[in-house]
Amino acid sequence: MSHTASLQREVETSSIPISERYNSEAVDFIQSNLDTSTDEINFVETTYRFNIESLQEDKVKNLVNLKRLNDVRHINKFFETVNSEMAFGGLFIGCFESKEQRKERILNAYPFIIAQIVYVLDFIWKRVCPKIKFTQSFYFDVTNGNDRSLPLSTILGRLVSCGFEIVDYSEKNRLTYFTARKIEKPEFDDNPTYGPLIALKRVGYKGKIIDVYKLRTMHPYSEYLQEYIYEQNDVEKGGKFKDDFRITNWGKVLRKFWLDELPMLYNWFKGDLKLVGVRPLSRHYFELYPEQFQERRKKYKPGLIPPFYVDLPKTMEEIFASEKKYMMQYEKHPYLTDIKYFFKSLYNIFIKRARSN
Repeated sequence: MSHTASLQREVETSSIPISERYNSEAVDFIQSNLDTSTDEINFVETTYRFNIESLQEDKVKNLVNLKRLNDVRHINKFFETVNSEMAFGGLFIGCFESKEQRKERILNAYPFIIAQIVYVLDFIWKRVCPKIKFTQSFYFDVTNGNDRSLPLSTILGRLVSCGFEIVDYSEKNRLTYFTARKIEKPEFDDNPTYGPLIALKRVGYKGKIIDVYKLRTMHPYSEYLQEYIYEQNDVEKGGKFKDDFRITNWGKVLRKFWLDELPMLYNWFKGDLKLVGVRPLSRHYFELYPEQFQERRKKYKPGLIPPFYVDLPKTMEEIFASEKKYMMQYEKHPYLTDIKYFFKSLYNIFIKRARSN
């Protein structure tokens, strides 16, 4: 059989009822998001973009593909192809084994000590090697991209970057199932960042968008999930997102000791930031501020040390009030205000052990 024919076999629709085609977990998830008796649905099982492109319809209404994304070589390109073939508002259902589920599977498969060794080796090979330039080519030559380790936040973030919104996801025993709705065209991010140093888009002086450099504390593509996390979990004390699953374990350590913010010194040297000033915010977080306050805030250069560490606000309203107070004082006595806020912040940080997260 030819390669093309073998690929085509994956995409053939079947009259077999989904209860006989998929396991009960998959069936329950599909039926909780789609009416399989009335909705127009294409069922495929493929890891190849070719098979998505070959669907014989102008625009696919709803697509279910339960081949694991762990075996897709170019995940973003795959999502972009799905997006291009789907009608706006259509639902895309897929699945993958998350990094967390993979860890649990490995740790339960071996005695304790052996399991720890196997997991570390698996993490290095399946998670680290695909991201490092000098091992990347070798890794993909050997594995062809099969059975990769994929964090939950990375897959959901990739979906959002490719023009989908997250409707639902469910972590079952072995796999995580998701439903995403097409709402726009993909962003086509040709330069995604995977390394430890990242450049985050932030609203700077006069509303200019600047790159603020930090050490990575979240999984790749997590930045695309900020609005979703806010809608699902809102914010907690100090203005941070509650139950933020995007943050890695080592990221929590970096944040605890402010190590993730050390690269921001480069922004200070460049002049993008000053030593003391309002916090540089993402577009989404910036848009949570009242519109009039947004315009006022643009008049001030952001800083490395925000007013937060002086007033230690707990709610969004208190954060607004804290920044307003700083700006009013800065307008009257700019240098004196920054000096006062600088030393008060150091006192709260090192003596009172203040934290922003």
